[in-house]
Amino acid sequence: MATVPKKPDTNSGEQGAPKPSKAPQSQDNENRRYEVVERGQIHTLSYRCYFRDVQTNTIVSPFHDIPLVNDQYTSAAKNGENVYNMVVEVPRWTNAKMEINKQMKLNPLVQDVKNGKPRFVNNVFPYHGYLWNYGALPQTWEDPNHIDPETQTGGDNDPLDVCEIGTTLHATGSIVPVKVLGVLGLIDEGETDWKLLAIDVRDKLAAEIHDLDDIEKKLPGLLDATRRWFKYYKVPTGKPPNKFAMDEKYGDREFAKRVIGETRKYWEKLAAGETKVEEKVCSIANTTLNNRGTIKKGDADKIVEENEKHHAEAAKLDSSVHQLFYVCDEEDRSNKEKKF
Repeated sequence: MATVPKKPDTNSGEQGAPKPSKAPQSQDNENRRYEVVERGQIHTLSYRCYFRDVQTNTIVSPFHDIPLVNDQYTSAAKNGENVYNMVVEVPRWTNAKMEINKQMKLNPLVQDVKNGKPRFVNNVFPYHGYLWNYGALPQTWEDPNHIDPETQTGGDNDPLDVCEIGTTLHATGSIVPVKVLGVLGLIDEGETDWKLLAIDVRDKLAAEIHDLDDIEKKLPGLLDATRRWFKYYKVPTGKPPNKFAMDEKYGDREFAKRVIGETRKYWEKLAAGETKVEEKVCSIANTTLNNRGTIKKGDADKIVEENEKHHAEAAKLDSSVHQLFYVCDEEDRSNKEKKF
């Protein structure tokens, strides 16, 4: 069943499950070109969220087929800056860890698994879930074989992550046109994991926010909160705080664009088969690139049809999903000791 992404309801606790619809009418989706095709039940291990190009009626990979650059908004940009397509995985204030699955053919969005169950990111006080609409840039890849000079670690085998900081809650499966503002160099469990900061170019604040300084002026505290969130979000699971490159400082817009350019080149080599990666680690199946990974439309349809039929009603969430965890770092503890 084809659906239009449904915005999350923060009062009911819904996690952004798409809503059935006859046509892709949501403004969330770039050019209204893509619709989501669901299988299984949201918040269970059976759930799959595929993407269909409504112009060609073909299932596409959000990793390989959706373009990195949004041509429509880029051509309209007065400053000549690239506008990118962001695939939204997790809506703001929700914590179901939805992500592009690299191993499955055509890379549907699925919920990450922890201890055999769907994974929910812990809520670290004072935050509930993610602070931004969280997702990825298609046609980019952080190559595990490349040792980044800034982080001194290899890539995490994922497309580039994006934190979209605008005022709108975007649903899982939305394709959002964004301009990039900066980047944070996270080192997550020994892997390079760049986190781009971006804003939807249609957002009411987009005309006022162009770089990191503007973020600090218009959204005071967000940069510090973002860094702290990424540093401690895994601590409740028993893991140590994450580390950062560049002395925990953000890279500016130009630095971020260099990161995008580099990871784009790594993806090109991956998709072309020049970088050898096992299918079970990273599938390069696609329907538009006309390369060794390209499959026929009928075969793509079969991949979707082989999955469990979609259940419209989401699985009931356990109340523990909304539990709060409190983390005190060494600097906080030191300041408190001085005060008291």
